[in-house]
Amino acid sequence: MSRMEEFRLFAALRASPFVRLLILCAGILYTSGQGTAWAQQATDEYHAKAAFVFHFAQLVQWPSDASGNGNLLMICTLGDDPFNGELENTIAGKQVGTRIVQIRHLGTQQSTVACNVLFIGKSVGKRIPSLISGLRNTPILTIGESDDFLKANGMIRLCLEGKKIRFEVNREAAELARLKVSSQLLLLAKTVVERNGGR
Repeated sequence: MSRMEEFRLFAALRASPFVRLLILCAGILYTSGQGTAWAQQATDEYHAKAAFVFHFAQLVQWPSDASGNGNLLMICTLGDDPFNGELENTIAGKQVGTRIVQIRHLGTQQSTVACNVLFIGKSVGKRIPSLISGLRNTPILTIGESDDFLKANGMIRLCLEGKKIRFEVNREAAELARLKVSSQLLLLAKTVVERNGGR
């Protein structure tokens, strides 16, 4: 699916976040055919992943005492930003409920306290477990794509299956942080980690 086709589809389909996420899960989300430059492949992949991040935010409920940013929903990246501007291009300024999405890029030494959603890039590497542990179950939705992200108590892991982007959910980690993950989001997940490590 080309970027223009995706935008047209979302513009034409005034549907629930669940339906739009279902379409994202079902589609071939980035070009990987012969003759396609690697840079374009990466752009298409992270354009699609930015859309996933937006729909995750729509399908998670924060507790009333979560970080208050007025009418803003703060989506942050930690470490090197693999989106390379695609978060801004795709979702900045959109609304989640009554809140406007704002993007912030953080270095690993910066505070995440103002974040509602935190994407932790692969560049953080072996520090991911300690960074997640340092959040101390605060109500911040953590998203990543490293292989052991859920084992490190990250909440949602994006992964590739062929040409499709799928995701896994650590429901236990989300519940410990008092985040309520929609049953619709769990229904679309490739894997759901329940309490006591069950799947």
